[in-house]
Amino acid sequence: MANANVANIEIPNTTAAGIGAVSSKLAEGPSGPKPRAMLSSRNIILYGALTVAALYYLLPLYVMVVTSLKGMPEIRLGNIFAPPMEITFEPWVKAWAEACTGLNCDGLSRGFWNSVRITVPSVIISIAIASVNGYALANWRFKGSELFFAILIVGAFIPYQVMIYPIVIVLREIGVYGTLTGLVIVHSIFGMPILTLLFRNYFVSLPEELFKAARVDGAGFWQIFLQIMLPMSLPIFVVAMILQVTGIWNDFLFGVVFTRPDTYPMTVQLNNIVNSVQGVKEYNVNMAATILTGLVPLIVYFISGRLFVRGIAAGAVKG
Repeated sequence: MANANVANIEIPNTTAAGIGAVSSKLAEGPSGPKPRAMLSSRNIILYGALTVAALYYLLPLYVMVVTSLKGMPEIRLGNIFAPPMEITFEPWVKAWAEACTGLNCDGLSRGFWNSVRITVPSVIISIAIASVNGYALANWRFKGSELFFAILIVGAFIPYQVMIYPIVIVLREIGVYGTLTGLVIVHSIFGMPILTLLFRNYFVSLPEELFKAARVDGAGFWQIFLQIMLPMSLPIFVVAMILQVTGIWNDFLFGVVFTRPDTYPMTVQLNNIVNSVQGVKEYNVNMAATILTGLVPLIVYFISGRLFVRGIAAGAVKG
């Protein structure tokens, strides 16, 4: 009796249609994009090119590191790619504290602290002024703002080599030529145009409604900048910091022109060590000194590299 009742139950048309559709789909087989093979020609070319590029940039660094850990007798054997048979850190100690950089033989330590005293105030001053400039140009339109921005853009692309002699005269007249203060002024001025462009483009990309709402609430120039714009601007500040630290720390020309031997930055002292024509050419010391000089920009980038990418993507290069 129960079986008869079950047999008499009618399946609704919609259910039957749904079952029919599912059956037809199952009969057709799997759908969607076909999974790609791991060893496809596209992947082989892509990863092959990336591997070649990585080896191209890592091979010189590898040679520098292994050479700096070898003694001179082992280096004279001529195999620059072989790992050190006996690791020694004596070249690093000599490069830091004993190598002759001219009349002084105190290594790179003095130049390191000179570079720190040059880089830190230059980065802070240039970023602080450029951020305010970019904020004003993006949100506070004033008479002549477009002309001022055009002048800054032109200044960003003028070769600084043509301005060295006039700057030497200006620094001499104000009494700071040959001092770290003079070099800080030079780096701060030359970093201003490109940083202003970055900050201006970043602030333009932020929602304009935030600025208008703050103005309606009665907020002023500095209140909006400090309480609204700055908290949202960490990525672009990291971009500016990396650009400035890398450019100022690695600078050689300004360091050798605008300072004296007792205030030479680290890059100038490195040049004096590597290009010394007196005594035996100590390649392990030269390699150790080169790595020590480049450590600061590398550390800064590796620590904040992700924020650097975020800042670029968030509007650092937008118009």
